[in-house]
Amino acid sequence: MGAFRIFLFLLTVLCLGCGSAHAEKRVALVIGNSAYKSVPRLTNPVNDASLVGGMFRKAGFDTVDVKLDLSVVDMRKALREFGSKAREAEVAVIYYAGHGIELDGNNYLIPTDAALETDTDVFDEAFPLDRLLFAIEPAKQLRLVILDACRDNPFAKTMKRTVAARAIGRGLAKVEPTSPNTMIAFAAKAGSTASDGDSKNSPFAAALVERLPTPGLDLRKAFGFVRDDVLKNTGYKQEPYVYGSLGGDDMPLIAAKPVVAGPQANPESEIRRDYELALQLGTRDGWTAFLNRFPSGFYTDLAKGQLNKIAAEETRATTADKARQAEEEKARLAAERANKAEQEKAAAAAKAAEEKRLAAEKAKQIEEAKAAAAEQRRKDAEAAVAKAMAEKQAAEKALAEKLANDKAAAETAAKLAAEKQASASAEQKVAAIAPSSTPPTMSPQETTKLVQSELRRVGCLSASADGDWNASSQRSLTLFNKYAGTKFDAKLASFDALDAIKAKPGRVCPLVCDHGFKADGDACVKITCRAGYRVNDDNECEKVQDKKPVTTRDNSKERDGERKRTEATPGPPQAKSSGQIICNAAGCRPVRSGCRLEANRAGVRGYGSGPGDVEVCN
Repeated sequence: MGAFRIFLFLLTVLCLGCGSAHAEKRVALVIGNSAYKSVPRLTNPVNDASLVGGMFRKAGFDTVDVKLDLSVVDMRKALREFGSKAREAEVAVIYYAGHGIELDGNNYLIPTDAALETDTDVFDEAFPLDRLLFAIEPAKQLRLVILDACRDNPFAKTMKRTVAARAIGRGLAKVEPTSPNTMIAFAAKAGSTASDGDSKNSPFAAALVERLPTPGLDLRKAFGFVRDDVLKNTGYKQEPYVYGSLGGDDMPLIAAKPVVAGPQANPESEIRRDYELALQLGTRDGWTAFLNRFPSGFYTDLAKGQLNKIAAEETRATTADKARQAEEEKARLAAERANKAEQEKAAAAAKAAEEKRLAAEKAKQIEEAKAAAAEQRRKDAEAAVAKAMAEKQAAEKALAEKLANDKAAAETAAKLAAEKQASASAEQKVAAIAPSSTPPTMSPQETTKLVQSELRRVGCLSASADGDWNASSQRSLTLFNKYAGTKFDAKLASFDALDAIKAKPGRVCPLVCDHGFKADGDACVKITCRAGYRVNDDNECEKVQDKKPVTTRDNSKERDGERKRTEATPGPPQAKSSGQIICNAAGCRPVRSGCRLEANRAGVRGYGSGPGDVEVCN
């Protein structure tokens, strides 16, 4: 009985240890928004959310809530409910895939029913990143936010600005969490956009599912592997980034399985030992005590078989004793020459007792066979358990060796990469070219095109990125130097200039529009006034005033002088006439050359002409 008490104490300690090992509660909220109502549908977020949610479930998270295509009301409800779960958890994770927007340096996540017609609508229709951080803040050990929301934002192209100077950047802005043990992972570096890829899932989501569930792998190293995978799969165009900090201890998403160097104790070894003690004792009281202590289980069934065996032996012994007594009675009666009837009765009783003895003997043999078979099954089961434990220990040892080898290989690769980078840096210094994150195998034209693209993004270049570093491109880099406070050589499209421009999350050079145009986002559009209005000098529409007729004063003096000059000017020379004048109803005129007047009815001639004079020409 003392062994049973010791066993009970050890079992209690073991259960308490198991409870503490599995007390860590982990919860996850996964959101995927694809079906946007005001902009084209996104293909991958719903697929990515389903994939990542399945990864958390396989990782053994206690609660995994997968929410798809959430409106602003549904998203608010999901965050509120998840905040309640995070208060009781050690690890809290939120994954979001969908559209996001950066406004004045703050990041917002966009529900599916958001319209965002103006920039101020962001505050009412979208969720700030701080809301997600507030939801996971109660978690005691690890707080993790993963944002696959750095896609090219269509809302920014149609959104009206209420303040012309308000900045709306590409992708998301850099953040610095204030709570300890908090990490925020972006699918792309701040100020840049992420790719959906050509497959069912985005490169970022595929890399997360591949790397994060590795048992015992620290999150910082896991996200480093995610970065390498995404860079490789996107041709070095997309670089994931992680913000925040953790302590010096490793912080894996899934804890490594403990590796036991020596042989591991069988959880049922104490029960087996007590069973063997009861087997050596072999009494009804011993087996009864064992069954009272362990009412169920494999060894309990074996103990019941042993108890049946003892009962069969007791039955056999009782029947054998009765048979012996019947024989003695028969002999006694025969000796006393009892009558025939009594002898027959005694003989029948002896026969019945013998039959019962034989039956009990047979039952005993059956129970002994059953007990032997059960004992053999017990030995086989114990051998199988021992073999399984040995195989498990071998597998765990192999896994530990693999993790150690992977860790050593990763450290070696990191060391080689650092040495290679240092060597490349030295070579670049000799060539008077500063090191850059841009792959060194790019041609000068490709580098120029990248610098031009970034200058267009920050608003310093209006021409297209054609790879020709002309006067327009040089002026744009000069403008960037002016407004960013840098001093890069404008005659050269360098890697240093490219890195500095990439680091700017939004517009650097102010947008200047000609008269008659106004700023609309990152472009100048012509100002259109309604009928009867025109654009004034202040670039505003004003009503056109009707023109009144202008009355001029009649200058009589100028008119008289003109008439006198005309009269004083000699006319053209006239043909020579006879000096006679002819008059008629149309007026008077000189008689033409070679003509003459004939006498009128009165017969009077002269220089004048009477009513009857006529002009006669030869």
